[in-house]
Amino acid sequence: MIRLTSEFWVQAYMRRLDLENIPAFVTTKGDLTAGSVLIKVNTLDGNAQAFERSFDLQTGQRAWIGVAVGCEAEVDMAIRRQKSFDPDVWVIEVEDKQGRHLLDQPGLE
Repeated sequence: MIRLTSEFWVQAYMRRLDLENIPAFVTTKGDLTAGSVLIKVNTLDGNAQAFERSFDLQTGQRAWIGVAVGCEAEVDMAIRRQKSFDPDVWVIEVEDKQGRHLLDQPGLE
């Protein structure tokens, strides 16, 4: 199986968001090759949630799981904790009142 670099995946994800007119910003640039990716979805009402990619050892499948949800300050704190022990992590902030993130779309799920 061919594995995409983190930088390539982030660029492709940002482009897909752009095509849907969903604003997003890379707030932390991680390792170009193998950095993990956190997606923060800011609904612009004081709330947010964060997702990370998880690997299920039993099925061999990858899925996006929620790692934090609630007020934006709490989600930001969870992201800071992650960054404190994983300096290679990428953080992308998606801003959408409807909470769209496209992580359930083909190719991103």
